[in-house]
Amino acid sequence: MKKMIMTWLCLSLFSFCSCQKDLIEYEAGDVKVCIEEGDEWLHDFPLFLGSKKKNPPQIAIWIEDMNGNYISTIYASHKIATQSWQSAGGNRRKEALPHWCHSRGVKYEDGLYLPTQKEPLTDGISGATPRGSFDVKLRLTDKLKQFKIKREINHSTDFNDYYPKSAKEGAANYSGGKEGSDQPAIIYSTDINLTSGQKSFEAVLIGHSTPDGSSGKIDADLSTLTTALHSVKRIRINTRSSTVSWARRCV
Repeated sequence: MKKMIMTWLCLSLFSFCSCQKDLIEYEAGDVKVCIEEGDEWLHDFPLFLGSKKKNPPQIAIWIEDMNGNYISTIYASHKIATQSWQSAGGNRRKEALPHWCHSRGVKYEDGLYLPTQKEPLTDGISGATPRGSFDVKLRLTDKLKQFKIKREINHSTDFNDYYPKSAKEGAANYSGGKEGSDQPAIIYSTDINLTSGQKSFEAVLIGHSTPDGSSGKIDADLSTLTTALHSVKRIRINTRSSTVSWARRCV
């Protein structure tokens, strides 16, 4: 119970806004995660009778300690946080953001590691992914000086030659079928040291998730990915000073 209360207090005060229209000046102690959209940020998602809509990707942002142990979620897209997928054909979409899901380590009643409509995400902020560049601002406890910030990003129905719609379940390139992810999620990581004096940290693309979402493993081979690699142009983390506490002023 104590952990749940502390998590809610920590994460309910995060700020979430557009980089292009950033009216919030972040103060001493703030950490800002800024994601810049790439050329493939918006992706054609099929609807009915051949119609399509431009969808932004699904995203999860979370914190780990320097040993890779999960600490807490900062932000997760609304659809995966609440299981509110459209046109998923009953697919729970375990292949959407599997590294984040398995890092959290919360197994639900159906045996999968992603939130359900009955039990939606409670340890982070969720919302519709912005249709362009955005940032998330936070403050940390003064006990947390070194940590990792990870981001996992994925588009639905983002097929390519290696991950086709026709891939059969059980095949190495199967990623959820015609309503699935197709190209697997990509994962960025940043090591943060608030005592180093460094004010800006660049994210590093470290690999992709398992295509079918069966585990939380990372594959460093990106040779089979195409458009997925262009969903994000750049991710950076900016910091201000080192004394921080879990509270965020949102104006």
